[in-house]
Amino acid sequence: MRKKDPIFWAATFIFGAAIVIAAVTKNQLWLFLLAGSYLLRPTMASLGIARHLVDERQMSIQYRSGNIAFVVMIITSIILAVTLSIKNDPAWEMFNIVIILGLAGKALANVILVGNYRESGTRIIMAAGLLLFLFVSLENGFSLGTLVEGAPGLLIVGIGWLARIFPRTVGGLIFIVTAVLEFFILSKGFTIAQIATALLVAVPLVTAGFCLILGDRGEAEIGTDSIKPTISIPGKIE
Repeated sequence: MRKKDPIFWAATFIFGAAIVIAAVTKNQLWLFLLAGSYLLRPTMASLGIARHLVDERQMSIQYRSGNIAFVVMIITSIILAVTLSIKNDPAWEMFNIVIILGLAGKALANVILVGNYRESGTRIIMAAGLLLFLFVSLENGFSLGTLVEGAPGLLIVGIGWLARIFPRTVGGLIFIVTAVLEFFILSKGFTIAQIATALLVAVPLVTAGFCLILGDRGEAEIGTDSIKPTISIPGKIE
């Protein structure tokens, strides 16, 4: 039986609050709290918070169950999006956003959790540029006009390549590039498609900027503790 730890009591409190809200207000907010109480422990463990409260077997089970749940959610969203699209219901775009953000979030987390922040930032920038170019291509088709409109995406790919050489400089520059792109994207209107595109561009690029500026975990130790001078004494075996 699992020991009653602080995470258990926190999840229990959230669950109780969900029940009270459901009974008193009849508001659907209780569903979010219910999900929060269930996902609290695996989320904290995945982020490296309170790992001592979760053993390896629990981590393995949570990893497998989390992947299965993610696949089920994506497949369900795709089915609902296709069904609503066939019915010409504009609500299908909401499920389209869920699919895109879900896949992007998982890919982003996989890259960052490796711990090599500089390399992660470079890959994120280049991937964001390619995705932006892909969206323009799918919307307008492949033509000369597509290359012109997709030029910002290709420019971002080039900036990502330069990040390998000038990481901190590019890290600061990418914030300015993100602000400019957000202005042009949202200037076309605040439709669901535009907002989704703005999020898909801003979140990865801002994350990449922080990764490039912060650098890798062991970067400060290179050249100091990793290399220690040794003194050889004649006749003494090192």
